[in-house]
Amino acid sequence: MAGKLTLRRGDRLVIATHNAGKLEEFRALLSPYGLDIVSAGELGLPEPEETGTTFVENARLKGHAAAKAADCIALADDSGLSVDALDGQPGVYTANWAETPTGRDFDLGMRRVEDKLTAVGAIEPAQRSGSFNATFCLAHPDGRDDIFTGKVDGTLVWPPRGDSGHGFDPVFMPRGYDITFGEMQSAVKNGISHRARAFAEFVTGALGGDIEH
Repeated sequence: MAGKLTLRRGDRLVIATHNAGKLEEFRALLSPYGLDIVSAGELGLPEPEETGTTFVENARLKGHAAAKAADCIALADDSGLSVDALDGQPGVYTANWAETPTGRDFDLGMRRVEDKLTAVGAIEPAQRSGSFNATFCLAHPDGRDDIFTGKVDGTLVWPPRGDSGHGFDPVFMPRGYDITFGEMQSAVKNGISHRARAFAEFVTGALGGDIEH
């Protein structure tokens, strides 16, 4: 179903992120569509405080902050890892689990997830199920927005495997595969990830389901 907002080849789109890995992933996904892509970080926009308790709330906070500051349509995503044995944690607080006084350390974040799984006795693969979730908010400076969601189920592995991707990718093995996101080539991951699934909804809703000429 088409959304309220549409984009055409040549339009500027602000990606509401300061994360280089996330920006690279979005650039790869959006490359066929001929959009003028710029990030909130490249524009020097401030990062809003993520005070929401759901992925939708945080995506909206980031999307509308960037759209208003840049006076341009912006695309934000809020994504995270939800682990069943941990009652859905870390969820919207996934990045917080990697926070240190000097910045984000995802090696530490992955260790924290593993320590909590061990503490609750989740040792066997069947006990270590989880999902990566992504919510996109396409926001207009006038306050309109559209929401698109994606999810991929999988298993948490230890130790981390692979050095591709970013964040918690090295400990997440998507269902149907025997390698982690961290071991996948980016083209493969970008075809099956939670972000790819949300992106497919975005393409249908905001880009008309195909490349605009």
